[in-house]
Amino acid sequence: MSDPIKRDGLRPEYWARVPMRKMTEAEWEALCDGCGKCCLNKLEDADTGEVALTRVACRLLDDATCRCTQYDIRHQFVPDCIRLTPETIEQHMYWLPQTCAYRLVHEGRELFHWHPLISGDPRTVHDAGVSVQDLTVSEFETPDDEWEDHIIEEPL
Repeated sequence: MSDPIKRDGLRPEYWARVPMRKMTEAEWEALCDGCGKCCLNKLEDADTGEVALTRVACRLLDDATCRCTQYDIRHQFVPDCIRLTPETIEQHMYWLPQTCAYRLVHEGRELFHWHPLISGDPRTVHDAGVSVQDLTVSEFETPDDEWEDHIIEEPL
């Protein structure tokens, strides 16, 4: 599997040394581990604010690769798709997956051994069983009132 994210030519171990706001766009994008969890629909409890991940995937997620099929123009198809940036990460922390590199770096924690920046291989996120590869159901084929039937526990 080739990595659609450019990870060569980046500063060594930048994620541990460079503040998020000072990362280049390429460094920011390379933090993505390719797990696909951010592309899962979530349910938020109105009373507690607790967020649950579901197996119900965004219409643009390729279940086999865990990548957005239209990443660069995704907002044309899914206008409310989140654009995570160093400026917006704080407001999105409550729903970011526990294994998400953006969360880990923001919290000053180390990346997992399976992260492509550590392993050098984009397949390790899938091999470690922390991606949603081949685990999702389509949002088009799953009525909203059935999403609760597809809640999954973190971490995967």
